[in-house]
Amino acid sequence: MTSCTTPVQGGKVSDMNRANVLFLCTGNTARSQMAEALLRHRADDRFQVFSAGLEPSRINPHTLRVLEEAGIDTEGQYSKGLMEYMGKIHFGYLVTVCGDAEAKCPTTFPGVGRRLHWPFEDPAAVEGSDEEKLEAFRRIRDRIDEKIRSWLREQEISPES
Repeated sequence: MTSCTTPVQGGKVSDMNRANVLFLCTGNTARSQMAEALLRHRADDRFQVFSAGLEPSRINPHTLRVLEEAGIDTEGQYSKGLMEYMGKIHFGYLVTVCGDAEAKCPTTFPGVGRRLHWPFEDPAAVEGSDEEKLEAFRRIRDRIDEKIRSWLREQEISPES
């Protein structure tokens, strides 16, 4: 028996036996990156997880730091644009994680099964000391993780600890 896979730009391969999930944000620097890493950590056996931005930029160093603090692997993650995936892969779920992405994302997105909106504040918008900024990133990381765990339970999937 052969495996049914679809190649995707960037060397990733889509496993047709797992639902594809795309997390979308404006810059793909914080919230969508966190969601990608957290869902992969919690349910890698059930989903093929991706993230993208409408206007991709460099991943915020605080994003990587707070994920690493939580023991979440970020190897291979980089900021990607929406066009890297649009029309090239079917997504069972498209999840916007910020209001800007929700408002600007095309209402007709070829190859999307279900669209969800999980709004989270932008931790990069917090002003203050480096420690205050890190606390904002930690807070958003934990909120995203809580939402992912809740969503997995709704899907009757036990989130890995």
